[in-house]
Amino acid sequence: MKSKTEKIAVIGGTGKEGKGLAYRWARAGYEVIIGSRKLEKAKQAVEEISKMFPAEKTVVISGEENNDAAKEGDVIVITVPYKFHEEILGQLKPFVQGKYVLDVTVPLVPPKVSTVHIPKNGSAALCAQSILGEDVRVISAFQNISFELLLGNEAIDCDVLVCGKDKSARQLGVRLVDDAGLNAWDAGPLENSIVAEGLTSILIRINKKYSSKSAGIRITGVKNKST
Repeated sequence: MKSKTEKIAVIGGTGKEGKGLAYRWARAGYEVIIGSRKLEKAKQAVEEISKMFPAEKTVVISGEENNDAAKEGDVIVITVPYKFHEEILGQLKPFVQGKYVLDVTVPLVPPKVSTVHIPKNGSAALCAQSILGEDVRVISAFQNISFELLLGNEAIDCDVLVCGKDKSARQLGVRLVDDAGLNAWDAGPLENSIVAEGLTSILIRINKKYSSKSAGIRITGVKNKST
């Protein structure tokens, strides 16, 4: 896959996390499709994101209903609340076969969002792979990033762990993270996504305890990231 040639469909793109990622990728030069259950909400999100760019900046961003967005996208990004996760994936399954699906979902169960919840499959990403089938390459990333940071223009002082079904999935995930302006790390197979997802609840707890909004993670002690 060549850089910036994929269409990225952000399912749940009307939410804060989805809009933040859509903004980052549109800024990097990707064509972005905002997906929503309701077309009017998708188009409203497009207007909001478009206003974040100066008039002279050309970006390609559109809004569609979820199924249509998934049909058109080359990379499908899932940014929906955990309680809708399985339902949405079941609906999208026919439209994502043979594609990459980047799952940002964190298995948070209110009201105990600062306590780690482990889904029946081990992680939300593993659940996505089980539902979508072997012809879909699932990627897990972006669980530990605050949406406030994604919607800003400043450098983000936070690393991103990328897990994936295979090497090509992780390579794509790392590129998408880097192009969004963050620092990506290949964290191995999809089974390891349980760690990144669980860290989100811990970071929420840290934010509450220390009156912060954007606690994140950093990988230290690595001299040569390329090896």
